[in-house]
Amino acid sequence: MASEELIAGLDMGSSRVTCLIGAVDLGGTRVLGGASLPCRGLCGGSVIDITETKSVIERALGEAEAAAGGVTVSGVTLGVRGTRLQSCNGKGAINIARADREITPEDVQNVLANASAIPLSPDCEILHVLPQSFTLDHQRGVPNPIGMEGTTLEADVHIVTASSSHLNNLGKAVSDAGFEVLDTVYSLLATGPLLVTPEERDLGALLVDLGGQSVSLGVYSRGTLRYSKEIGIGSDFITRDLAAGLRASFATAEELKIAHGVASSRRGGDKEIEYRRLDGRAIAKARLSTMMGYVAPRVEEILDLIAGDLRDSSCADLVGVGGLILTGGGSLMKGLPAAARTALRLETRIGMADPERVAGDEKWFSPVYATAMGLLTFSSAPQGLPGMPRLAQRKTPVWLRRLLSLVKGLL
Repeated sequence: MASEELIAGLDMGSSRVTCLIGAVDLGGTRVLGGASLPCRGLCGGSVIDITETKSVIERALGEAEAAAGGVTVSGVTLGVRGTRLQSCNGKGAINIARADREITPEDVQNVLANASAIPLSPDCEILHVLPQSFTLDHQRGVPNPIGMEGTTLEADVHIVTASSSHLNNLGKAVSDAGFEVLDTVYSLLATGPLLVTPEERDLGALLVDLGGQSVSLGVYSRGTLRYSKEIGIGSDFITRDLAAGLRASFATAEELKIAHGVASSRRGGDKEIEYRRLDGRAIAKARLSTMMGYVAPRVEEILDLIAGDLRDSSCADLVGVGGLILTGGGSLMKGLPAAARTALRLETRIGMADPERVAGDEKWFSPVYATAMGLLTFSSAPQGLPGMPRLAQRKTPVWLRRLLSLVKGLL
């Protein structure tokens, strides 16, 4: 273990805390252990009970450390999501007035800063500035302008903003649990490169991370992220409808939803399923067709919201042969890919990490751990963002650290 670097990805989901611990060496990234626990202190990815959230973080990381063979980690790469994060695209340009006209890293930093100069509310900060493309003297599609000559440098960027208090509350919960936040990452930016292939990102694809209380959307085209959005609904809403209809506990309904999910009419039928009633003692039976009556309307609503958001964003035409990639715990429900294929008219698959990029036990490749695994590969990649101090001690704006790191990555 001496030649390996231990890393930890902590996914603060919409209603769960999920952690993976990995080791990085010359052979790549290897998952050592993990844990995923429900958290009543989170609602839609935001902290509503910091004491409960801190307690669950302690348990999740403790179980992950035990599963990893008793290792100890002190810092984590923190994944955040929810409707308190927003995104937009920006464009900036600068003139190169020097005699040599050679583009320097400082020029790239300046044009990215120019492109990210957007109005922000007092409680809002820029979390990420993701370059989409550079244009040099009207020549579009320049991947790395450093070292080239020109008089006008332009940049198109994707900007992710977040509520400062939202980030601070999440960071405080992690800190109170005894761990340091090394970096804070929008979960979709960590998951996308892991699950969406380069070909899919180039030809156009839609990534949907179906969490318990929120849905993350990402549209990829021409090799990069063109649009992202957080929608305040998720798979827990399906579970609640099923629990109410069957008069069963939430936990029982969740098990039934995953094991016998009937999101698609093709999976309906007369087969009877036994389950325990809300009191935990009485045994009841329900037909798959009855379950579908509770599940299908909510699934249809979620898929309609996704389709409607794409139409409103004017990005639907960017989704091409790459199709739809589903991930997140909600994607485990049987019948969901078929339902999504019908509703969105896109070829659909469940996103799985490439075993050649990440090694580990098969169970860690479940969609439940996709974001945490993405955080591991994100933090171990050479172009990953640099470590940062705890959120409560932030001195340099997050967006500036991001820009400095991106410029270094182009060198």
